[in-house]
Amino acid sequence: MSLFSRSFLFLAQSMFSTLSTIGHFLNIQILLFKSNNIFSLLLWCSLIAFIATFYQKKCSKNVYLVDFACYNPFPRGICSKEMFIEQSKRVGHLKESIDFQKKILDRSGFGNKTYVPESLLENPPNICTNAARKETESVIFGAIDELLLKTKMKVEDIDILITNCSIFNPSPSLSAMVVNHYKLKHQILCYNLSGMGCSAGLIAIDLAKQLLEVHPNSYALVVSTENINSGYYLGNNRSMLVSNCLFRVGGAAILLSNISSDSHHSKYHLKHTIRTHKGSRDNCYNSVFQKEDETNKITGVSLSKDLMSTAGFALKENITTLGKFVLPLLEKFKFVSTFVVKKYFNKKMKVYTPDFKLCFEHFCIHTGGKAVLVDIQKVLGLSDFQLEPSRMTLYRYGNTSSSSIWYVLAYCEAKGRIRKGDKIWQIAFGSGFKCNTAVWCALRDVDPIKEINPWMDEISQFPVDVSI
Repeated sequence: MSLFSRSFLFLAQSMFSTLSTIGHFLNIQILLFKSNNIFSLLLWCSLIAFIATFYQKKCSKNVYLVDFACYNPFPRGICSKEMFIEQSKRVGHLKESIDFQKKILDRSGFGNKTYVPESLLENPPNICTNAARKETESVIFGAIDELLLKTKMKVEDIDILITNCSIFNPSPSLSAMVVNHYKLKHQILCYNLSGMGCSAGLIAIDLAKQLLEVHPNSYALVVSTENINSGYYLGNNRSMLVSNCLFRVGGAAILLSNISSDSHHSKYHLKHTIRTHKGSRDNCYNSVFQKEDETNKITGVSLSKDLMSTAGFALKENITTLGKFVLPLLEKFKFVSTFVVKKYFNKKMKVYTPDFKLCFEHFCIHTGGKAVLVDIQKVLGLSDFQLEPSRMTLYRYGNTSSSSIWYVLAYCEAKGRIRKGDKIWQIAFGSGFKCNTAVWCALRDVDPIKEINPWMDEISQFPVDVSI
């Protein structure tokens, strides 16, 4: 019996039981009414209406992650570091630019099996709108097809669709592309997020959560990706060449639900989403910026030297807000007490850094680069084991932008580490500058043998030593 058939059977049984109970209750109340006990009847009817309304509102605020799927690129898109450098030479980059890119790749934490679009492996690279569209269609449709296969979901049951891609935003939009390809119903609520960087995936999750809170009994499909073809930089500006070196092909599709019966077969329950935006500060706003280079002819995405400090600043603000909801009482007391002492009594006093490892079993950190992971490991005091899923994802898939946190979670599932009740913390950074986080609670054990994800055929080969 399919997933949705079981849900329908469970709902039908619940309705039959409820109607039987109500019928029995009404028979009793009719007898009371005939006995001139009209006030008792009105009181009980009001109580039933209140309980039903309260239950409906309470249930509608629960958001479940039914399942998710990460796009598994074709082997012909594999690009080793040496292949990448050879393609850069064919593009016409100067020798100094080639040497600079070699240094970036050597320090990137990448392996030799990351993926780029096939259009960039052509000679010369085919950089155009048609190639970019083909790349995005392959990623988005590939991820959604796998998700539909895993969940047995019918496309006509999807009520909300949210797509996000920062660089490539054609007309019609990517959400319209999905509607057309899968022939989704004309009443569907569609949203397309653009220009919001690598943290847009969690922004999309937060938007879906807010929509599900006001649209009962609905399913939301979230699709996160980035386009490498349209973001490829052909010039020699070093701050823009870094993006060429770090970003790789990837995408993810996530199915969310607010239907209470879905809690029995969903993987995760969404507990919190925290969004932090530091765009009011100029250095944060300019840390990731798309513009023309010094030639005024070639467009690229510039990464400033302030990027790491900006990310740290945004993360601090975000976890300060998140701590109010997830930290144990003792950790909150330690933080508040040292903060008060420092502010009013001893300026040299160091404010206590709460131990977030007490709150979460798994950490899914955006694979922005090796330096990003190292800094976050220091800030949060994570062990190598806790950072392993993010580090291995960076090694195997590179920086897949907004979808990277889902490849990290897929790694945890493939390793068989997800147990019922586990808390998962996803952390992502993006242009603007933004730091967004999401907290999930596992509703069941995830059996790796039954899973379908890009890691399954090679998970036994990981972790690998990336210390060099």
